[in-house]
Amino acid sequence: MTSTAVADLAAAGTSVWLDDLSRDRITTGNLSDLITDRGVVGVTTNPAIFATAMSKGTAYDAQIAELKAAGADVSEAVFTMAVDDVRDACDIFTDTWRASDGVDGRVSIEVDPRLAGDPEETVAQARALYERVGRDNVMIKIPATEVCLPAITEVLGAGISVNVTLIFSVARYRRVIEAFLAGLELAEANGHDLSTIHSVASFFVSRVDTEIDRRLGEIGGDAAGALLGRAGVANARLAYRAFGELLLDSPRWRDLAARGAHIQRPLWASTSVKNPDYPDTLYVTELVGPHTVNTMPENTLDATVDHAVITGDTLTGTSDSAAGTFRALEEVGVDLDDVFEVLEREGVEKFVSSWTDLLGVIGARL
Repeated sequence: MTSTAVADLAAAGTSVWLDDLSRDRITTGNLSDLITDRGVVGVTTNPAIFATAMSKGTAYDAQIAELKAAGADVSEAVFTMAVDDVRDACDIFTDTWRASDGVDGRVSIEVDPRLAGDPEETVAQARALYERVGRDNVMIKIPATEVCLPAITEVLGAGISVNVTLIFSVARYRRVIEAFLAGLELAEANGHDLSTIHSVASFFVSRVDTEIDRRLGEIGGDAAGALLGRAGVANARLAYRAFGELLLDSPRWRDLAARGAHIQRPLWASTSVKNPDYPDTLYVTELVGPHTVNTMPENTLDATVDHAVITGDTLTGTSDSAAGTFRALEEVGVDLDDVFEVLEREGVEKFVSSWTDLLGVIGARL
């Protein structure tokens, strides 16, 4: 039985995806149980998630032995194991995918984070991952770095569904929407059926609060203190306003929708609360609205199921207040452009670090 909170989120237009995947979740039936009992309708992965999954326990031992015997190099071994997990997860979500007409039932796999500065290789690996998974409900994750925006357009233009990740600023999100629209137009020009292409734009939330709260602490004073814990939600709400302006209310989008296209939904990522002084469902209850996804690590999902109170749409009509929060942040001396630049750089670096560590662990075992 789906929890009341998750059912309420779905009724308000927010799909709940799990921000985690491992072979143990697949083989023990845990992932299937989360679909049945918790109302989970999708999965996202990233290099850190696979690093955790593959570095612990014994679930991958037999496959590592097979790959070793076959002479696989470490990168090939890691991607083989990741692709197998994603393919199996896609199969588990097949019924959800069909019931939602492809909107949910999605499983994401990310290109090598070391390619965040190489659009050509990003496109090549995105195509290869799509072919290797071999399931229509897979989404290929591509980072929203400046240089990879054209890669997003090209991959969508090849008829491949894309999860655009590592979005921190509304300015960059606007560029992502442009890349999405251009990608659909390219896909149509290339002869693809627009109704088969789906996309989400993963907007990171808690990391914004972590960085801005740190700076507010350094600034000090009552005015700065009053803004603690408010930036992440405000930033996401401003992104939702951009979603409305550039997609929902856009004649360009409506023309594409009339030809069968599906809207690119905002996805709230990094939704685990990092500061224990804040409510543990802060980035769930305050970011509810039509055409959205909230991808949660299991601790946030558990908290949501246990005690989250969903009061309906908490996004529509909130942008004026959110803009006021950002004006106040600038007035006390927070350099928002620098915040987002730092967050993007650190986001890429963290994924590269996790991936490098994983390659080292699996390389040693090979």
